[in-house]
Amino acid sequence: MAQPLVKKDDDRDDEAEYSPFLGIEKGAVLQEARVFNDPQLDARRCSQVITKLLYLLNQGETFTKVEATEVFFSVTKLFQSRDIGLRRMVYLIIKELSPSADEVIIVTSSLMKDMNSKTDMYRANAIRVLCRITDGTLLTQIERYLKQAIVDKNPVVASAALVSGIHLLQTNPEIVKRWSNEVQEAVQSRAALVQFHALALLHQIRQNDRLAVSKLVTSLTRGTVRSPLAQCLLIRYTSQVIRESSMNNQTGDRPFYDYLEGCLRHKSEMVIFEAARAITELNGVTSRELTPAITVLQLFLSSSKPVLRFAAVRTLNKVSMTHPMAVTNCNIDMESLISDQNRSIATLAITTLLKTGNESSVDRLMKQITNFMSDIADEFKIVVVDAIRSLCLKFPLKYRSLMNFLSSILREEGGFEYKKAIVDSIVILIRDIPDAKENGLLHLCEFIEDCEFTYLSTQILHFLGNEGPKTSDPSKYIRYIYNRVILENATVRASAVSTLAKFGALVDALKPRIFILLRRCLFDSDDEVRDRATLYLNMLDGIEEAVETDDDVKEFLFGSLDVPLGNLESSLKNYIQETSDEPFDINSVPKEVKSQPLAEKKATGKKPTGLGAPPTAPSSTVDSYEKLLSSIPEFSTFGKLFKSSAPVELTEAETEYAVNAIKHIYDNHVVFQYNCTNTIPEQLLENVSVIVDASDAEEFSEVALKPLKSLPYDSPGQTFVAFEKPAGVPAIGKFSNVLKFIVKEVDPTSGEADEDGVEDEYQLEELEVVSADYILKIGVSNFRNAWESIGPDCERVDEYGLGPRENLTEAVSAVINLLGMQPCEGTEVVPNNSRSHTCLLSGVFIGNVKVLVRLQFGIDGPKEVAMKLAVRSDDESVSDAIHEIVASG
Repeated sequence: MAQPLVKKDDDRDDEAEYSPFLGIEKGAVLQEARVFNDPQLDARRCSQVITKLLYLLNQGETFTKVEATEVFFSVTKLFQSRDIGLRRMVYLIIKELSPSADEVIIVTSSLMKDMNSKTDMYRANAIRVLCRITDGTLLTQIERYLKQAIVDKNPVVASAALVSGIHLLQTNPEIVKRWSNEVQEAVQSRAALVQFHALALLHQIRQNDRLAVSKLVTSLTRGTVRSPLAQCLLIRYTSQVIRESSMNNQTGDRPFYDYLEGCLRHKSEMVIFEAARAITELNGVTSRELTPAITVLQLFLSSSKPVLRFAAVRTLNKVSMTHPMAVTNCNIDMESLISDQNRSIATLAITTLLKTGNESSVDRLMKQITNFMSDIADEFKIVVVDAIRSLCLKFPLKYRSLMNFLSSILREEGGFEYKKAIVDSIVILIRDIPDAKENGLLHLCEFIEDCEFTYLSTQILHFLGNEGPKTSDPSKYIRYIYNRVILENATVRASAVSTLAKFGALVDALKPRIFILLRRCLFDSDDEVRDRATLYLNMLDGIEEAVETDDDVKEFLFGSLDVPLGNLESSLKNYIQETSDEPFDINSVPKEVKSQPLAEKKATGKKPTGLGAPPTAPSSTVDSYEKLLSSIPEFSTFGKLFKSSAPVELTEAETEYAVNAIKHIYDNHVVFQYNCTNTIPEQLLENVSVIVDASDAEEFSEVALKPLKSLPYDSPGQTFVAFEKPAGVPAIGKFSNVLKFIVKEVDPTSGEADEDGVEDEYQLEELEVVSADYILKIGVSNFRNAWESIGPDCERVDEYGLGPRENLTEAVSAVINLLGMQPCEGTEVVPNNSRSHTCLLSGVFIGNVKVLVRLQFGIDGPKEVAMKLAVRSDDESVSDAIHEIVASG
């Protein structure tokens, strides 16, 4: 059942915004749809019913085949009405219902009649709808009409045909490619939208032919494009050609740069900005090339239009990451934006200034930021905190004032992510600036005295246990730690006990005091706290009595688990299934991440996975990935790794080059790790990289590329590409991949490679980032308790039709794979011949938001599966996001 659209305004608690769809129900609307069959049609009433149907469909309501087909048949009778408003609604409902209804062919005759109508509105909409519901056979019959429509004098009709061609290119590419002459003619149209759509379609037709794209750009950059929209599109295609040619051009020449620079003097602001942005994003752009673009962006900073100010400061913010000196000339203009009414503009201005300012300007900037921080939301504060951390690492002598600022805002009001960003920044500064250690540790100790977040308290205690004993006066931290044992919940108390034990193991002078405090913990109400206290007391007593060595205890307290967690889990599962009475031996757990040798993989028909993780994983595969990525300078500032996917194969079995990809998900970034293996003994590959086309992933922008210098035979290597995305947003998209390299012949006798090589490339499969990539599989020990602990405040419930399925097992598996969550309590298994089933899932959404899902499946009709989805999380927007994933999946 669709949820009524009732939104309460935060500032008007006593009033609710009225929705015309309040209380709407599918059954009642289907009854109202009988009005379509009336002999005397009421156009206004019919339009209202169609509006309700469209609302239900857009809210995720599902119609069975029978319901959709009945409504579809009724709607076709509305073609007899000549009311233009009703006819537009008819076109909309046909497009929405066509995937669900049978016998859509019955409406094609009416649509073809409209396509040849004298009314241009009928013609344009009929083309859109007909191309949406048609198959290849009918498309061949109407191809002649579509070609004529592309060059029609009416721009609305021409645009409708061109947009339909863009959609049809995905399903019937061979037919659309035959329209090249007509599309080429439409590119010369004087109508702005027609030229824009024609250029987009022409590029898509030629996109797999690099030479054809280059010729297209060459011909159009001579001034034949008049539409500002089309010119923006042409600038993007030009940037693509420049990017590809720069990979092969060793002389430093940059074709088409003059065209981009010429666009900076265009009369349209959108073209000027697009050109400036394109220049700043060129690979290896020089200061001379940047200067005209920076000058234009500087003028935009003082514009009266907020959108231009925002666009300019956002672009300059990106440029400041790679060319800070080029942006310094804009600092005076950006300082005036700190007080801008638009907080997004102000945040970007202040963070750009922090990146480009010098040491003498730090104190002045900090005074401005202090007044600024109270006026912005947490997501903007996090951006500022990250910029301050970078500034402190850039100017270590200023650590005291910057650390004091971080500690002062740490004591103010704020959410978990904001406080976590501050804590993470202080921890990084402590690790990288030795003089800041003791001051930073005291700030963290003061914070946990009044910290409402269990996770942060335990992380700080863990860090304090590692770093505190190494300071000049470790005893001053004991009071803060033991206060946690007295005042906090069981999780924090257990963490505090472990921290006390670390001080006792490393600082001999504190051992007597630590013994007393740990003995008090033996009477704690929580068994975990008592067990830890007992364990650590016995260990420290063992040192005194020479039963255990000091090194053994330190290794236990400070050493990492020396087996991968995945291996430990699998060994424990096997142990539980066994009937042996022998105790579990952790030494029996494999300590290496097993990988098949190349020859074995070939024999089994599987492609090599390459180096999915470093060969010696100290704790787990995820930890290994994080260590690997943080060691690469381009990715070291991306923050905490949220999730890494399983390898996705991008090549077929038995090909000369084997490549798979791993998606590493961060809050603001996605890094693609391409594991490559050369399977040809007579070849050596050098300068190996993957060129990624993100044109089908609009929310992503490429920020870093790390090529692989050399790829010998049977020696896996890695190359990386990083993309920036909106923070905390589950952005999705498809990425095209081309493996580029220089191939050198290898002498089979001597094993030496030729000095000269040949440039080559190899087409790889597409890589897709899906919604499930932003959900981490995290189980819960007791689903019912966890469900009740979250409560119903952020619960979202809705029903969905999953269509025909062979059985419930298939439906359950499909939804689990779609969401990427962890099944709980064995509910992923459906009993044989069951007609209903409940499945429980848990996970963590990006941003560390816990999510619980209850799925109730039932068979409705012959093999038709219906599902009720209930979601609870700590954030209502996350609950809504899970429903959106299911509705769009």
